[in-house]
Amino acid sequence: MPDFVYDHKVYYNPVEFAQLFIGGTWKMPILWRLNQRTMRYTELKKTLPHITPKMMSSCLKELEGHGLITRKLYPEVPPRVEYSITDEGRKAIPIIEAIRGYGLYQMERLGLDG
Repeated sequence: MPDFVYDHKVYYNPVEFAQLFIGGTWKMPILWRLNQRTMRYTELKKTLPHITPKMMSSCLKELEGHGLITRKLYPEVPPRVEYSITDEGRKAIPIIEAIRGYGLYQMERLGLDG
């Protein structure tokens, strides 16, 4: 496959390009949780205790920018924000399930507790 450019960056293969959307430590866990239900920022943060607020905000903005989640702001005092997965985001769930299954298999193979 030939190299291609997206958003001023050169990509060498489709796997590398897919990582733009769901790669990293936190994007897949966020999508996984939002696939189960709509969540507020604090609810989501409680399910990801090791993520920093800065990283969580960054991941949420990237996922929203790529159309994988939506952010709904309710004009209340104090403001309420809810995050939901989109149909586009749901397309990543089977991939996340496959990666998760492979990770669990490797953990079992190596005798690691999960």
